[in-house]
Amino acid sequence: MARPWALLLICFLLPGILLSEAAKILTLSLVGGSHHLLMDRVTQILQDHGHNVTMLLHRANLLTSGFKEEEKSYQVIPWLLPEDHYKEFMKFFDFFMKEALAGRDKFENFLKAMELMGLQCSHLLKRNDIIASLKDENFDLIFVDMFDLCSLLIPEKLGKPFVSIISTSFGFMDFGLPSPLSYVPVFDSLLTDHMDFWGRVRNFLMFFDFSIRQWRIHSTFDNTIKEHFPEGSRPVLSHLLKKAELSFVNSDFAFDFARPLLPNTVYVGGLMAKPVKAVPQEFENFIAKFGDSGFVLVALGSMVNIFQSPELLKEMNSAFAHLPQGVIWKCKPSHWPKDIKLAANVKIVDWLPQSDLLAHPHIRLFVTHGGINSIMEAIQHGVPMVGIPIFGDQPENLLRVEAKKFGVSIQVKQIKAETLALRMKQVIEDKRYKSAAVAASIITRSHPLTPAQRLVGWTNHILQTGGAAHLKPHAFQQLWYEQYLLDVFLFLLVVTVGTVWLCGKLFGVAARWLCWPRKLKKA
Repeated sequence: MARPWALLLICFLLPGILLSEAAKILTLSLVGGSHHLLMDRVTQILQDHGHNVTMLLHRANLLTSGFKEEEKSYQVIPWLLPEDHYKEFMKFFDFFMKEALAGRDKFENFLKAMELMGLQCSHLLKRNDIIASLKDENFDLIFVDMFDLCSLLIPEKLGKPFVSIISTSFGFMDFGLPSPLSYVPVFDSLLTDHMDFWGRVRNFLMFFDFSIRQWRIHSTFDNTIKEHFPEGSRPVLSHLLKKAELSFVNSDFAFDFARPLLPNTVYVGGLMAKPVKAVPQEFENFIAKFGDSGFVLVALGSMVNIFQSPELLKEMNSAFAHLPQGVIWKCKPSHWPKDIKLAANVKIVDWLPQSDLLAHPHIRLFVTHGGINSIMEAIQHGVPMVGIPIFGDQPENLLRVEAKKFGVSIQVKQIKAETLALRMKQVIEDKRYKSAAVAASIITRSHPLTPAQRLVGWTNHILQTGGAAHLKPHAFQQLWYEQYLLDVFLFLLVVTVGTVWLCGKLFGVAARWLCWPRKLKKA
């Protein structure tokens, strides 16, 4: 008898075997940073598995620090934002990051960023040469980053089916998943799946706040949609979020809270994982100095690497000086403040092989901003964490890290040398954090299929079957009050109240009828 994993493998690989020709696939990378790195990886995997893949790339690579252009095996269609608008965006983003690093991550700032992204989208859709070229290519399928609302409009413009990549925290947007509020925390509620009564009250109320925020975010693209789509056929972003043939989630249940999924939702956390290579000799030489004490890896993401705060650098540097371990810190040496003496056990570098260092046998701790890619890499290699969330989905991600006992987090505005040093020593010395991280690593590695195999297998499946209509629930076509059975409840309420009222009337009539003969006799 065939083993279950073998049957599962056949089910996923057979559609790829049956596909007689490579499909033409378009991937959209309109935002930089970790979003581009993930989309680049997705594109490369699809290309390596026999598809003909083209990426539409914003060449400026917004939000990416020191991006190194590498030769690609896939085709790239570049575009550039006009220089004056690019400068406006970067001016605001400089303000946005300074506010976030000061512990003032406000929703209004994020909303302003989304407005600027809407303007950026208008510039792209005005490029008739690019849109016409994409139409001429006649792609079979488009991969979009769900975080970037503009990427949802391009398949609509081209009239092509699309697959979404959920590159941020799972609950960042509503794309139609069943979300029981009793155990599925609303995004930004900072709740876990273990909620007491007051937690459920908070989660219920936060749902309405989340809905309003989603509406405000979507409204930042209203002008773009009006400008580029004719009246009567203008798409609604909340509908487009549910239109994807498949939704690939860059996460894993080793990290995320267990929750209901739909058939067209597939977890592929760990896509960024690559074969481990030996770290460069300069890092090995540094690590060797600290022997069995090992080293700590510090990487707060590409954006923080651009907008370094002198106050934050000073406190972190002082905290690292308290450790017996060596510290390898991704931090621009050229931007290092001259009045701060670098701790003797610290090595700062502009670039480092993060995944390879996380796989090193002497690593003891990973200090991270809480980006989903970084967390998944740490889990993959069983490394405990201390998180410093800056903005966006990072607080939610690190809440899960704490809930799963992989590590602890500390807010930017709370960072003092002594506090940070204590948190790091706590995670390094308490072996329960390492044990939990290793247990999560075992979970992620023990899947019968790798994340890349799941990505390619499911993509081939929908290409072979002509779409994923068989995986989508009819609920996506129902009105909101039908989904929540409000019309049914109203009908039953009317029937019940009507029945009670009628019974009351009949009882009154019967009572009067029974009492009427007695009154006649007395008379």
